[in-house]
Amino acid sequence: MKIWTSEHTFRHPWDRVAQAAWRKYPNPMNPSVTGVDVLDRRVDTEGRLHSHRLLSTEWGLASWVKKFLPLAMLGGDTCYVSEHSVVDPEKKTMVMQSCNLTFSNYVSVDERLTYQPHPTEKDSTLLTQEAIITVKGVSLGSYLESLMASSISGNANKGRQAMEWVIGKINTEMTELADAAKSSMKDITDNLEKITSASNNNTDSI
Repeated sequence: MKIWTSEHTFRHPWDRVAQAAWRKYPNPMNPSVTGVDVLDRRVDTEGRLHSHRLLSTEWGLASWVKKFLPLAMLGGDTCYVSEHSVVDPEKKTMVMQSCNLTFSNYVSVDERLTYQPHPTEKDSTLLTQEAIITVKGVSLGSYLESLMASSISGNANKGRQAMEWVIGKINTEMTELADAAKSSMKDITDNLEKITSASNNNTDSI
């Protein structure tokens, strides 16, 4: 068993980061994630949002790594991951737990991501990640666990870049929405002024 942990600070408020986590896929940094399906979503009596999603990813192992794996694991390139999440808007926490469904008899990767406001930095969000990797019934299992931990670390860096990319999209959308609202208000104001002016002219002519 191999345990990998990491922390990262996003220089954005928690609500914006949590929104980006929902919209993380698809993105150009993680092309291996090919599909996201929502299986269940509910709000409990404490106002927390519970979600269950199924992620489809490409297995993408190097050919030399496959030599160490059972033939049963080499039948396809798609791997399915089950993800459960809980969002608590009152406490401002978002916890996402995932595990692989495909090849779970040989390899299990249990990952936990927690997003919460940074304890000391204002308008920042602290991401804590943990992954537990276990390889079973495979030669050089410990070596493969270390290799997979290294791969997870690299994917985590890409994931953070993807989050920044999504946050940038959200910020652009918010700016465009605000500009559209201002433009609409200006049009309404201009029309009201025209109506008022026309009404005053009609009154003067009577």
